[in-house]
Amino acid sequence: MNGLFSWILMGLVAGVLGKFLLPGRDPGGLIVTIIIGILGAMLGGWIGTKAAIGTVNDFSLQSVGLATGGSILLLILYRMFNKK
Repeated sequence: MNGLFSWILMGLVAGVLGKFLLPGRDPGGLIVTIIIGILGAMLGGWIGTKAAIGTVNDFSLQSVGLATGGSILLLILYRMFNKK
């Protein structure tokens, strides 16, 4: 359970930072922000591992940065494919 709570907390932090750094009209509230953050953390960790710049394994500044970068990338992709 501790690992799940850590991912939710990391997702919240990364999602909020991603939406703060890339403001706009995006759907959802806290739950969607957490989901974007968790998926962003997974994406950022994967990209960081492939680029040999780090992973998202702990709650460090590097992990939060990778997770936030992944969240921003997801927000950009969402906006590209959801133009009205």
